[in-house]
Amino acid sequence: MSLALARKYRPATFSDLIGQEAVSQTLSLALEGNRLSHAYLFSGLRGSGKTSTARIFAKALLCEKGTSAHPCGVCTHCVMASENRHMDIIEMDAASNRGIDDIKDLIEHTKYKPSSARFKIFIIDEVHMLTNQAFNALLKTLEEPPAFVKFILATTDPLKLPATILSRTQHFRFKKIPQNLVQGHLEHILNLEQIGFEKEALEIIARTGAGSLRDSLTLLDQAIVYSKNYVDVPTVTNMLGIIEPSLLEQLIRDITRKDEKKVLEFLKTASDYEAEMILDELTLYLKAQLLSKSTLLTPMIIERFFRIIAESKGLLALGSDGEFILTLSLFKMMEALQIKEIDTMIHALEKELQGVQITMPDASQSAATPKVVTITEADLTPINQRQEEKGATEIKAASEEHVVAEKHPEAPREAVSEPREVTSEEKPNTPVAAAETASAPRQAPESQPKEPLQEKVSPPDPHQKRFDTLVQKIFDRDFELGMCFETNIEFESFAEGTLTWSSTAQGEEKKQLITHWGVINMFVKEIFGFETRIVNLPKEQSSHTEEERKKKSDDAVAPSTAGDVSPTQEEEECNASASMLEDIEMKSSCIAPEAGDTEAAKEKDPSSLLQEPMIKAAIELFDPKKVRIKRKS
Repeated sequence: MSLALARKYRPATFSDLIGQEAVSQTLSLALEGNRLSHAYLFSGLRGSGKTSTARIFAKALLCEKGTSAHPCGVCTHCVMASENRHMDIIEMDAASNRGIDDIKDLIEHTKYKPSSARFKIFIIDEVHMLTNQAFNALLKTLEEPPAFVKFILATTDPLKLPATILSRTQHFRFKKIPQNLVQGHLEHILNLEQIGFEKEALEIIARTGAGSLRDSLTLLDQAIVYSKNYVDVPTVTNMLGIIEPSLLEQLIRDITRKDEKKVLEFLKTASDYEAEMILDELTLYLKAQLLSKSTLLTPMIIERFFRIIAESKGLLALGSDGEFILTLSLFKMMEALQIKEIDTMIHALEKELQGVQITMPDASQSAATPKVVTITEADLTPINQRQEEKGATEIKAASEEHVVAEKHPEAPREAVSEPREVTSEEKPNTPVAAAETASAPRQAPESQPKEPLQEKVSPPDPHQKRFDTLVQKIFDRDFELGMCFETNIEFESFAEGTLTWSSTAQGEEKKQLITHWGVINMFVKEIFGFETRIVNLPKEQSSHTEEERKKKSDDAVAPSTAGDVSPTQEEEECNASASMLEDIEMKSSCIAPEAGDTEAAKEKDPSSLLQEPMIKAAIELFDPKKVRIKRKS
């Protein structure tokens, strides 16, 4: 009669146990030193040797030569124990005898001495299947059995056992048997059976057994029958319904080469298999590649592939189309290789930038200094702002004269025109004449024909568009404020962190600009920079006639030419009115650097802050439970 390999080659001694050295050594020493307990608990994976160890231990206890780790195997008790017909070894399956009545019968048997052996041994398999009432009934007997009674409990799930049972037994944990030990044991059995095999096929069987020696032997039995006494890779893969490792190896090579055509051919072949199985086999293959330190895949690429496989298995758990998920996974693996190229580009760029020095523009720095890249403020502006627009914008001569007049009020208006050479006839002979010539306006002789003045054409100021953006932001914030700002404020220049504009605001418009100065200043610093300083040039409104403007201009120039003439009261009021907007606007904000001793620049008393109108309005709007005033450090 032929037996299954798992039964035919069941371990008969402690030395025959595979992968459970700790358990076998502890029990052997207990037998040799006569330090025996009354109850033992064996727990572990299925097929790891729990029941076989219990039978070996029982045979060692009953051997006629005495308790020994090496029973003789020839005496009557050893023979009966090996043939599972010893009367004093009682095996009980708790899965089918789990009630309290079954435990009562077992307790009744413990009252009687063994029939012929030294001990009466009770082996209860799958003990976690007992009911709570059965466990409670067994507790007292398990704690203090008669001296001739030994309990051996076996389970695959020790967490289901009550703590009262665990505390009354010696617990031995059977670990999962390593794959290499299982494979070696399978080779040993096939050599004894004189059956040919391929090591790769036995590796697949041992891996599929997942640490259970009994499962591996069962699969080996099946493979021997299916392969007609020669266990090879195609036979095992066809029997188990898994894909051949050679196909997976070729698939990974095609993915690394980004050969979409061959990957699609593999997908046609893989349609005969389960998508989950292929993903599992890919995971095992990647694990083998990582442990073998293969140069085909780096650890980073393996980690990316594993993440893709894990995400795909999550989608399979939702009941999605397996073939589509497998296709998506393989193409995502090819896309994951693109990241490697990007990393390489980043490293190459870092190496290129190691020899580049970036400095800010310095007046003392020589323009011919080699290997220095200078980034100016104009380089940071958008390219379209630095391109010259078609056509040229005329620059008003009156604006230039006005700017110069404001900066140098003692200079005559005609001084802003282009300088011309003075002939020897026109040179004054005396200092007084020279002063009069320099201060008096130059007039062309009547006989000399007047040539038309050619207006200069210069490229548009790139900061004009930034000023237009400022106007647009103010419009977006408040339309009326934007209209007032656009009507009265005109851009002049922006250089060295100073924004210069001219203002014609008067009356209510001037008050409106002063009221909303904080908003305007905020937008200016946002667009032109936080260190921007604003210079306001007062300018008369366009409603004045040319004669009045010319008259005021002549009156403003006259004091500079004649030292004995003093400005009139009317002119002082005009100048004071013109500069009032600048003084108020520049000092009305507490964040302005020129705030000085204005009321807004002074530090407020914390006790009076809550009485400020703005603070009161904010408290009424937000209705806070607590208001805390924090002093700025």
